[in-house]
Amino acid sequence: MIALGLRLSLAGGREATARLALIVAGVAVGVAVLLTTLSLFNAFQAANERTCWECTRGTAPSGWVLDPTATGALWNYREDYYAGRAIKRLDAAALGARAPVIPGLSRMPAPGQYYVSPALARLLDSVPREQLADRFPGSRAGTIGRAALSGPDALTIVLGRTPEQVAALLGTRQVDTTAAEPAVDDNADIYQFGFAIAAVGLLVPLVVLVNSATRLAAARREARFAAIRLVGGTSRQVNLFAAVDSALGALTGTVAGIGLFLLVRRAVTGVPITGSRFFPDTVSPAGWQYAAVLAGVPLLAGASALWSLRRVRISPLGALRKGAPRPPRAWRVIPLLAGLALFAGPVFRTEDRKPDTVSATAALALIMIGLILAGPWLTMLAARLAARLTRGAAMLLAARRLAADPKAAFRSVSGLVLAVFIGTAIAGIVPAVLDGQRAVAGGTLSGVLRAPLGPLGGNGLSPQAGADLLARLRAYPGVGVLPIYAAKEEENRMIRPDRPPPPRAVVECANLAGFPALGQCPQGAQAVAGQFDRVVEADNPLTIDKLIPLAGPGSQAVSATGLNLSAVLVTMADPAALERIRTLLATQSAGPPMTFDEVAQVRATLYTQAENVALAMVALTLLAGGCSLVVAVGGGLVERRQPFTLLRLSGTPGRTLGAVVLLESALPLVLAAVVAAGAGFGVAAPFIDAMGMKGASLAMPGPVYFASVGGGLAASLLVILTALPLLRHMTAPDNARFE
Repeated sequence: MIALGLRLSLAGGREATARLALIVAGVAVGVAVLLTTLSLFNAFQAANERTCWECTRGTAPSGWVLDPTATGALWNYREDYYAGRAIKRLDAAALGARAPVIPGLSRMPAPGQYYVSPALARLLDSVPREQLADRFPGSRAGTIGRAALSGPDALTIVLGRTPEQVAALLGTRQVDTTAAEPAVDDNADIYQFGFAIAAVGLLVPLVVLVNSATRLAAARREARFAAIRLVGGTSRQVNLFAAVDSALGALTGTVAGIGLFLLVRRAVTGVPITGSRFFPDTVSPAGWQYAAVLAGVPLLAGASALWSLRRVRISPLGALRKGAPRPPRAWRVIPLLAGLALFAGPVFRTEDRKPDTVSATAALALIMIGLILAGPWLTMLAARLAARLTRGAAMLLAARRLAADPKAAFRSVSGLVLAVFIGTAIAGIVPAVLDGQRAVAGGTLSGVLRAPLGPLGGNGLSPQAGADLLARLRAYPGVGVLPIYAAKEEENRMIRPDRPPPPRAVVECANLAGFPALGQCPQGAQAVAGQFDRVVEADNPLTIDKLIPLAGPGSQAVSATGLNLSAVLVTMADPAALERIRTLLATQSAGPPMTFDEVAQVRATLYTQAENVALAMVALTLLAGGCSLVVAVGGGLVERRQPFTLLRLSGTPGRTLGAVVLLESALPLVLAAVVAAGAGFGVAAPFIDAMGMKGASLAMPGPVYFASVGGGLAASLLVILTALPLLRHMTAPDNARFE
C-alpha cells in the first residue's frame, strides 16, 4: 500500500508534480527559517555560558604592602570606552609563581606588556595613539584567545603591571583563582525572553505554512480519495495514502530546507542579533535539533493531512456533501477588546504607575488570542463591506468568496498577526524611550563628558592634584570645565540640619554659569551645594530630569576652598578632542569617562537590540507568511482551474481573473497587518504614558520597522503576482473537461 501511495503521489501527472514542488518549496523555506532561529539561539547560549573570568571578585587588599611570600595576583577590572564601544580592561600583577591566568592565555603578561583581543588590536592600529593607545602603557605581547571573548568583535585588553601600580588603582582585588561560573550577561533574561517570544511568533506561521503546504488542492484530493472509498477502499487505506502523500512532500522539503540553511549559514553568522557577532562555529543547530526537525515536520504534515480528510473517513460521499460553513460570530472580537482595555487600565493603576506583571501578562495573552480569533470575523466584515461598495467584477467576485469562507481566507495569513503585533509594540516603545533619553535637559548635556575622579564624599583628588588636572583640561582650546568638589561633613550638616544629609557635592557659581541646564546660583553666592554627584553617577539619563535644577534659589553658598576634586563635567567645541580628553581623564577617573550621550547609548543599545530581535522575527515571519501565500494561491488555482476556465470561455477577461486572485490574497494580508499594528500601538501608548518620560511620546517607528513590515508585505504581493502567469496557462480551453 505504501508503494501504491508513492505511485499516486509521483505519477499523478503535471498537477501532482506541481503540487509536490510547491509543498517542497514551502516546507523548505519554513525549515530554513526555523533552523536559523535555533542556530542564533544556540550561539547566544554558547556566548552566555563561557567562563566568566570578569566575575573574579577576590578580596580588597586594604593597606596592602608587598609580601615576598604572597601568592595569587592583584587584579583591577574595569570598563573603558571608545567611540561609544565598551572596552574590557584588566590590570594584573602577579604575586608569585601560582598567579591565576584567564582563559584564552597561556600566561599573564609581564609588567610593561599587554595582550589584546583581535578586534581591539585592529582598532589600536587604526586610530591615532593619543586617542586610545596612550591609555594602555607597555608593549603588545600577543592576542587573547577566543575562550576569554564573547565574540569576534569583543574589545578586551589584559595589561601586566607591577604590584605597586595595581594596588594604587581604585577597586583593586587580591585573587587566588579565576572565577569558573558561566558569563551570564546582565541582560540574558531579556534576550532569552526575546528568543522565546520569537519562537512563539515563528511557531504559529511555520505551522500554518506546513499545514497550508500539505493541504494543497485539498478539495480535489478529497474527491479522489472519496472515489477510492466508493470502489472499495477502506478508511485505513485512504489514511495511509494521505499520510504517504503529505509526508513525502514534507520530508523532501525538510531535507531541502536543511540544505538551504547550510547554504545561508555563512550569512547568518554575520547577524549581530545582540549588538555583536557570534563566533561562526557556534551558529549551528545541535544534532538533536536537526533530528527533531527532520522527524517532526513530516509527522506534522501527516497529521494535518489526516485531519483534512475527516469528512472522507465519515462517509465515502462526505467530500461531495459539503454545506456552506457557518459564518464567524461577533463574540470573536471580545478577547481582543478585553485585552486592550485591561492593558490600558488596571495594568498601570498602581501607586507608582508601574505595570503589574500578572495583569500585563494576562492582557497580552488576551490580545494575542483575540487577534487570532477576531481575524476571520474582521475578514468577513471587510469582504461584505467591499462587496457592498464596489462596482467592479473582480472585487465583487473576490469579496463574495472571502465572505463565504473567511476562516479559510484568514488561515494563510494568521501566522503574521502575532509577529506584526509584537514587532509594532516594541517598535513603538523603543523610539519613544530613545527620544526621551535624548531630550534630557533639553539635549544640552548630550555632548558633555563626565568623569568621577573618586567616590563622592570621599577623598577624590587632593586640591593640588585637582588643580593640576583642571589646568591640563583648560589647556585644550574651546574646553569648558565644571569642577565638582566633595563638601566637608560639617558643611553638609549646616546646609539642611532638619533633613538627612544631602548629596555631598559643591560647585563654584562662576563655573556653573557655563552649564545653565543644571541650575543657577542665588544672587551674590560664590558656590552652592546640590545633587551634582548623582548626575555624574546616573546610569539612566531619564532620571536626570527628575533631579535638575540641581542648584536652585534656595541653596546656600558654601566655600569650595581646599576641597578635594570629586568629578568633572567637560564640554568641548571640537568633537575630535573627545578621545584625547578621555585618555587624559582615564588615568585619574574612578570610572570610565563617558558623555551623557554615551550613557544614554549604553542603555539604548539594549532596547535597540530587543527591537532588532523583534523586527528580525517580523521579517522571518513575513517570509514564512509569503511562502504560505504562494502555497495558498497555487492550491487555489489548482482547485478552481475548471471554474476559472469556464469563466474565461464565457468571456471574462484574463486580467479580471488575475485581479480576483490578487484581491483574495491581498485583502486578508493587509487587514491582518493593519489590525495587528493597531493593537501594537494600542499596547505601546499606555506603556509610554506610564513611564512618565519628559519629551517622550508615542512616535512612528523607525525605517527598519517599515522596511521589515512594508517590505514583507510588498514581497508577499509580488509573490502573488508571480503566480498570475500560471493562471493563464491553467485556464486554457482544454481544462474545461470534467473528470
